[in-house]
Amino acid sequence: MTGFRAIILALLASFLVAGCNTVKGVGRDIESVGEAGDRAI
Repeated sequence: MTGFRAIILALLASFLVAGCNTVKGVGRDIESVGEAGDRAI
């Protein structure tokens, strides 16, 4: 049963890390669109 818990914890940790990276990527994309709009104006 301990091995099963370790696997579940590892999966949860990997999802959390992937989620943080996704949020950072979306933030960078929005920022780059805003900068491009500023340059165009």
